Amino acid sequence: MPDYESHDFDVIVIGAGGAGLRAAIEAQERGLRTALVCKSLLGKAHTVMAEGGAAAAMGNVWPEDNWKVHFRDTMRGGKMLNNWRMAQLHAQEAPDRIYELERWGALFDRTADGRILQRDFGGHRYARLAHVGDRTGLELIRTLQQRAVAVGIEVFMECKVLRLLKDSEGRVSAAVGYWRPSGEFVIFTAKAFVLATGSIGKSWQYTSNSWESTGDGHAMAAWAGADMIDMEFVQFHPTGMVWPLSVRGILVTEGVRGDGGVLRNSEGKRFMFDYIPPMFAAETADTEEEGDRWYDDHTNNRRPPELLPRDEVARSINSEVKGGRGSPHGGVFLDIASRRSAEYIRRRLPSMYHQFKELAGVDITAVPMEVGPTCHYAMGGIRVEADTEASTVPGLFAAGECSGGMHGANRLGGNSLSDLLVFGRRAGIAASDFAEGRTGAPAVADGEIAAVFAEATAPLERSDGESPYDIQRDLQETMQRLVGIIRTESELTEALVELDKLEERCKVLSVSGPRTYNPGWNLATDLPAMLTVSRLTTKGAIVRRESRGGHTRDDYPLPDPELGTVNLVQRVTTDGQYTLDPEPLPQMPAELRTLFEEDAH
Repeated sequence: MPDYESHDFDVIVIGAGGAGLRAAIEAQERGLRTALVCKSLLGKAHTVMAEGGAAAAMGNVWPEDNWKVHFRDTMRGGKMLNNWRMAQLHAQEAPDRIYELERWGALFDRTADGRILQRDFGGHRYARLAHVGDRTGLELIRTLQQRAVAVGIEVFMECKVLRLLKDSEGRVSAAVGYWRPSGEFVIFTAKAFVLATGSIGKSWQYTSNSWESTGDGHAMAAWAGADMIDMEFVQFHPTGMVWPLSVRGILVTEGVRGDGGVLRNSEGKRFMFDYIPPMFAAETADTEEEGDRWYDDHTNNRRPPELLPRDEVARSINSEVKGGRGSPHGGVFLDIASRRSAEYIRRRLPSMYHQFKELAGVDITAVPMEVGPTCHYAMGGIRVEADTEASTVPGLFAAGECSGGMHGANRLGGNSLSDLLVFGRRAGIAASDFAEGRTGAPAVADGEIAAVFAEATAPLERSDGESPYDIQRDLQETMQRLVGIIRTESELTEALVELDKLEERCKVLSVSGPRTYNPGWNLATDLPAMLTVSRLTTKGAIVRRESRGGHTRDDYPLPDPELGTVNLVQRVTTDGQYTLDPEPLPQMPAELRTLFEEDAH
C-alpha cells in the first residue's frame, strides 16, 4: 500500500462553496475541530457563478412579501414535489441568513432609503433577490471565506476525495483522497462529515458548471449506501452563451431578464407570449405590442413572460430553435440593448457586459446576445432529513446542490444561494451535534484503504488502454444527445446501453506519466463518479413517464397525477447494482395546504 499522510478532526466538510463554508463556520464556532477540504482553490468554488442574487422574503421592495408567499412560490416552481419542510425552513430562515451575511461584511445593492435592494427573478411573485450587481455569488464567497479564515478553520486545498469509508458500525469515519498537484495520498478521519460538493453538470456537453462539477459527492454518498432522490430532475438554464464555441454554456444571468431583457427569435418576434402555460393564461393582462405586454400574477406586480420559471423558458427556446426560428448559432436572441440605456446596463450588469465584451466580442449595450439552454443545476441529490441535513448513512450530512428535496422538480432562480446559507448552517449544527455524541475514535480497515488506492492507481499501471479524454468526450455527447432537455423512452434506453459500454471501457483506462501534475490521471479518477450520476439520472428519467419541471418526456408530454405524489428513491448496493423505488411524498400539514387553497381563489 502506498504511503499516505493522515489528519483527524471532529467535523470535516468536503466542498468549499457557499454551503460548505457556511457549514464549516457553524461547526467551528460551536467549538468543534473543523476542516474544510476542497478540490480547487479556496474562493474558486462554482458558487461565484451564481450572479443574479439570493432569494429572501425581506419585503424591502414589496412590503406584501413574506415567507408564506416565498414558500408557495418555491413549491409551485418545484411542481409540488419539494420536501415541504425544507421549502418552509428555507423561506422562513433566508432573510436572517442574508442579514447575517451583511453583518459579516457583505455589501449589497441598496434602495433609496438604504435597505438591501431586491430584484425580480423568474417564478418569484415579488422582487425578492438580494444582490450585488450581477456578482452576488462572488460577494457571498468573499464574505464567507473571510469569516472562515477569521474563525480559524483549517483548509486543505486542491484535494480530490475518492471514497468515503465506514467503520464496523456503519458510520462514515474516513475520506480517502489525494493531493491533485503531487498525487500523494491522504486520509481524513472524523466523527462527522458534511458533503457540499456541488453539481453533476460536467457529464453533459454544454454546461454552465465549472470543471469541479463531476458529481463526486453524489457518487461517494451513493457508494456509501445513502439514498438518492429524484435524480432525473436536471435543470437546463434558459440562457447560456451559444457563441463563440469557446464560451458555449457560460451562464447569462437571469438578472438580464429581471432588469428588462427580452427574448426574440430570428424574425425579431418577442416569442415568449406564445408559451405562457395554462396556469398563467388567465392572468394575461395587456395585449399591446412590445414592452407593455405583461401578465398579471394575481397582484398589482405585472411581470414579463421572460420571467416564467426556468423550465418553461428553456422549453420555449428549444421549441423556437426546433421550429427553425433560432439564431444563426442555434439559440435565440436576448435583447436588453433596445430596452435599457448603455449606462444602466453597465451599472446593473457589469459582469455580463464585460463577459460578452471580452470573451465574445459582443457589446450587449448595442446588440442582442445569442443564448440557449445549458445544463445548469441538479434538483435531485442525496436524500436528507429536512431539519438536520442528515443522509440515511450515520455520520454523513449533505447541503447545497449535492443534496436533494428542497427544489422538487424545478429550482427557482435565486433560491440556490439562500439554500446554501440556510442548509449549510443547519448541516453544520447537526454534524456538530452528531460528532459530540459519538464515542470512540473513528477507524476503518486497512484493506479498504488499500483497495481505494489500488483502484485509483490502476490506470497508471496500464501501458495500453482507453484514454480518459475519449471516454469523457463520449459520455458528454451521450448525455447531451440522449438525456438532454427533451427525453424519450427509446433514447433513454439507448443511453443506458451506451453507459454500459463506457463503464466497460473505464475498466481498461490507461494514463501515462507519474501521479504528479497529471491532468489525465485527475480525469481518470473523476470518471467513475460521472458515470454513476449519469446512470442515476437516466434510470430515474426512464421511470418518470411524465413531463414535470426540469424533466420533459416528449413521449409523455403531460404530468401524471400518480407520479406527482412520489419521489423516486435510488440506491447503489454493495455489489454495484442499482435499485429504484417510488416513495410517497411527505405529507404537508393542513395549515400550509391552505396557502394553496387561498391561491386558487
